[in-house]
Amino acid sequence: MSTESVYGTSELAEDFGALTFGNALSSYRLGENKGQKEFAAFLGISAQSLCDIEKERRIPSLRRAAKIAEQLGEPLAFWVQLALQDMVRKEELDLSVSVA
Repeated sequence: MSTESVYGTSELAEDFGALTFGNALSSYRLGENKGQKEFAAFLGISAQSLCDIEKERRIPSLRRAAKIAEQLGEPLAFWVQLALQDMVRKEELDLSVSVA
């Protein structure tokens, strides 16, 4: 049995903050080496909307989160849960919503 410490999502959140729709989308875009204008056009949204989402000034609706996931070819559940989690956090509700 190993005595190594495990670095999981809770440790990640402690070190870097909560995983949000905005920072996940920003990381995805940067991983694709795309600028905001180009990536926004690919998603079918304005560059300002993308900027607002990435800077967490805006949380996408669940429908928009699903459309973004579809455009990315990513699992809908992940992106919709991130948006829902952000909504819960914004309202300061004491609910446990986690991305599986």
